[in-house]
Amino acid sequence: MKRVYVSIGSNIDRYRHVTAALDALADWFGDLVISPVYESESVGFDGSNFLNLVVGVDTDEPVGRLSRRFKALEADNGRKASAPKFSPRTLDLDILTWGDAVGTVDGVELPRAEILKNAFVLRPLADIAPGDQHPVCGECYGELWRAYQRDQKLWPVDFSWRERQVSASAPA
Repeated sequence: MKRVYVSIGSNIDRYRHVTAALDALADWFGDLVISPVYESESVGFDGSNFLNLVVGVDTDEPVGRLSRRFKALEADNGRKASAPKFSPRTLDLDILTWGDAVGTVDGVELPRAEILKNAFVLRPLADIAPGDQHPVCGECYGELWRAYQRDQKLWPVDFSWRERQVSASAPA
């Protein structure tokens, strides 16, 4: 079994689509390791704020099959494959890591470069896997988050799923 980390994002009907993604992942993989849910500003385009989180699953499914399943789930939730890369989206699922795989696997670049670039990926990954090492740079995600220097704002939000509080907003 491989530990696979998946990022989930949405800025259209956000709570509904994130919930749909979690439901599907739980149906497919069983137990999920779920980060807190964060709200963040759009990066790369002007748009509504996103909800973002990272989920860990254990699976033997090959990368290509996972990628196809995730693209189908995005489409089932109204995402248009023809939409520009930097645009609003109902649901975005990306494979961040697949075990310790490095390089292009079944057309997916691993580990995903956004881990080191975007707070909305690195922070939730560091929350659930602080001691896991990035397969290329060798640093732990917790260390990478503590050293993160970019000016990207994100904040935890209240989010419940299947009668479980996944995250809570920071006190004012």
